[in-house]
Amino acid sequence: MKNVPRIYLGENISAGMNFPVARDVAHYLSHVMRRRDFLAFGAGKEFVATLSEDGKFVAIGEQTEHKDPANDITLMFAPIKRTDDLLNMATQLGVKTFQPVITERTVANHINWERMRKIVTEASEQSNRNSVPEILPEKLFGDIDLTGLVFADERAAYGLKLPTNAKTSKTVFVGPEGGFSDKEFSAFDSAGAIGIGLGKTILRAELAAAIAISRIVL
Repeated sequence: MKNVPRIYLGENISAGMNFPVARDVAHYLSHVMRRRDFLAFGAGKEFVATLSEDGKFVAIGEQTEHKDPANDITLMFAPIKRTDDLLNMATQLGVKTFQPVITERTVANHINWERMRKIVTEASEQSNRNSVPEILPEKLFGDIDLTGLVFADERAAYGLKLPTNAKTSKTVFVGPEGGFSDKEFSAFDSAGAIGIGLGKTILRAELAAAIAISRIVL
């Protein structure tokens, strides 16, 4: 169903449902896409759906055979100035859960998380997912269990020999613009966390997140 609009309608949709539709959804279908048929998804499932003639209701039809391409990866990350780009790219890569973590060098302290949820929803619609990743409440670095997780280790850019991938963990952690602090590196090392190298250059945090995810997924 190439080029058919895909719209997230929540976690409780099922075949046979008929319910009022949000005004922005009706406007998008009627005036932007100029069609009433579309694909509705949520909770890992996708359905054929139709907007009523008056644009007030949606009828959910049969479930399609499309399988959710999302994975079960959790991305821990320090909020950054371009958190929107980080979440957009990570959503496209199939991340299931986002865990914001306040590190010693985190400087982006006023993130509009409602806007971020809208961004990951739109990224899910565009990337053929059947699910929208969850954004968890912020935590402090000291409250995170670091045991066995994978983290993007920028010390590789300064000559430290590190593996470039790790398939043994479903959790990956990337730091802020200024990187992890010495204290945080010590905490990773003491907990047996797995540092992976992302190359010999220092990457922007949002790009580092995308590459780190690919190193444990692909």
